[in-house]
Amino acid sequence: MSYEPNAHPAQAAILRHLLFSAASGFAEMQKSTELTSDHFNFHIKKLQSEGYVSKDGSLYRLTGKGKEYANRMDTDDNQIEKQPKVSIAITLERTGAEGQREFLFQQRKKNPYFDFWGRVGGKMRWGETIIEAANRELMEETGLTADLEYRLLYHKRDFSKNTGNLLEDKIFLCVYANNYEGDLIESFEGGVNKWMTEGEFQEQPKRFASVDEFLALIDRGETSAEREFYYDEAEY
Repeated sequence: MSYEPNAHPAQAAILRHLLFSAASGFAEMQKSTELTSDHFNFHIKKLQSEGYVSKDGSLYRLTGKGKEYANRMDTDDNQIEKQPKVSIAITLERTGAEGQREFLFQQRKKNPYFDFWGRVGGKMRWGETIIEAANRELMEETGLTADLEYRLLYHKRDFSKNTGNLLEDKIFLCVYANNYEGDLIESFEGGVNKWMTEGEFQEQPKRFASVDEFLALIDRGETSAEREFYYDEAEY
């Protein structure tokens, strides 16, 4: 597990101080934490050893790693802000034997939303482009390659029907393709893949209602949408 200084208030206070300073001395930073000299020295050295703070002579500065981390901080309460997850959603289309439109759907075999049907996709990794992430997820989960195009940003917030609490906050970057190559992986540890028409998808007892409109939005040329959905916590 990676170390995060947000776990200790003193280290968060040091990072906040340096966020608003080009550089700062020991005494000035110690004052902002209200710690004894020994305790403060322990925490500043911990931040140095983990690569968040560097020392040049008598002055301390945020490193590149420290700047990236501290810039995500809510400076009112010295906590790293929780942000929406960014994921890829892939709409892969083909023409069926009778000329009908078919799409590749995936049933989740992991929590949360165990057994729910939706689009193929997954989390976007640090530094990836949208298409790089989509190509990686498509290959990892289906064994297929395709000429993918970015089409839609879909902001989805899931709430508990029971309490009203926010369960999930996700931004889906939706891509589309109507040609592909490769042999489909029908099942893997995290899911099951299956070609279905929209009608067949609608018949599934557990499905993501957001996927109901992905195709309609893409067909209309919409580029963004925001929606709220409510789930029983037993479904989550």
